[in-house]
Amino acid sequence: MTRLPPAPTDQYVSLPDARLVTTKALLTARENLTDTINARAMMCIHGGAGFGKTVAVTSCLRELQTSEDIRRITFHARTTTRAVRHELHTALELPGQPPRYATEFDHLLKATLAAHPRTLVLDEAQWLSSDQLEYIRYLWDDPYTQLAVIFVGGEGCHATLRKEPMLSSRIFIWQRFTRLTTDEVLETIPLYHPIWADADPEDITYADSRATHGNFRNWARLTAHTLTALNRTGRPRVDQEVLRWAFSRLGTGT
Repeated sequence: MTRLPPAPTDQYVSLPDARLVTTKALLTARENLTDTINARAMMCIHGGAGFGKTVAVTSCLRELQTSEDIRRITFHARTTTRAVRHELHTALELPGQPPRYATEFDHLLKATLAAHPRTLVLDEAQWLSSDQLEYIRYLWDDPYTQLAVIFVGGEGCHATLRKEPMLSSRIFIWQRFTRLTTDEVLETIPLYHPIWADADPEDITYADSRATHGNFRNWARLTAHTLTALNRTGRPRVDQEVLRWAFSRLGTGT
C-alpha cells in the first residue's frame, strides 16, 4: 500500500548503470527510520541540497513497503493548514469530496489515521509554517492515531522545527546529512558508476575539489557529462582533460 515513487526515479538524472551506494549516512537512516516507525514516533532528516536525503529515505522505506502503509507529501511553497488537510485527503486516498468544515475534516482524518498503522513522509518540510507543524503534531498526538511522521527537508528544516517547542520536544530522532568527506568520496564514487571504477583516485579527488565538493547531486551531473565526453571521444577511461570539459558544462571548476 506504499505510495513511494518507483526506484528508477531515485536518480537525479537518467544515468544508465548508476547504483545506489550504501553510505554510512544511508545505513544510519535505515536504522533510524526503522526505530522511528516501530515506535510510532516522529523523526527529522535534514541537510543541504543534493546530499542524498530524499533518495536515502525513499530507498530505505521502499524496503518496508510490504509491511507498512507509507504515504508521502512533498511541499514546494508556503502552504496553508487547509491545504495540508486536502493534501492528506489525497495522500490517504479518501473517497468522496473533502469535508467543507475544519472540525468535520479533522474527525475524518483522525478516524482514518486510527484505522491502522501508517507512516507519513513530509518532504521539503521547511516550507511548513508554525500552524501547519502544530496541525501535524495535533494529529500525531491523538491517542488513537497510529502514525509515524518523517520530516525531510533542507538546511532550514532543522531550524523550522526547532522553533516549535511542542513539536521539537516530540521528535524521536534527528539526523543531519552532510557532504561526503574526501575519504568517503574515494570509497563511494567508484561504486556509484562504472566510469569511476577504474579511474585514478587522484582524478576523483581532483573532480571533487574542483566541481562536486562531496555533493551527491553534483556527482550525478558530473558523471552524466563525463559519460557523454567518453562516448563522444572514444576514450577508454576518465582523465583530467575529460573532466575539464565536463566542468565547463557545470559552470564550475577550472
